[in-house]
Amino acid sequence: VQLQASGGGLVQAGGSLRLSCAASGLTLSTYDTVGWFRQAPGKEREFVARVSSRSKRTYYADFVTGRFTISKENAKNTAHLQMNSLKIEDTAVYYCVVGNPILSAATMWRGYRYWGQGTQVTVSS
Repeated sequence: VQLQASGGGLVQAGGSLRLSCAASGLTLSTYDTVGWFRQAPGKEREFVARVSSRSKRTYYADFVTGRFTISKENAKNTAHLQMNSLKIEDTAVYYCVVGNPILSAATMWRGYRYWGQGTQVTVSS
């Protein structure tokens, strides 16, 4: 099983990036939730966004609501995170996750079964 995250890079504040998470060895649509977490230097890993395979509902951390959009392409077994209006504080390594977390663990890293290797996003002034 592999979750290959890509699309990170260096961008100026106010810019955009689109992260992708390509899954192999598993089918994203068979798991309830695909999500993204991030970890900035010296900080704990934090929840960013998730999408439910069954309800198609999306959920976001308050600090990205209105700027980021999570989506899935079942045909390509890939998830995406469109990030607009990037801020310097969005600088972090971004990880995709897959699993069937219980509701109370949906925003917790350990609530997920599979994790990608991460892609670095750096936002400059």
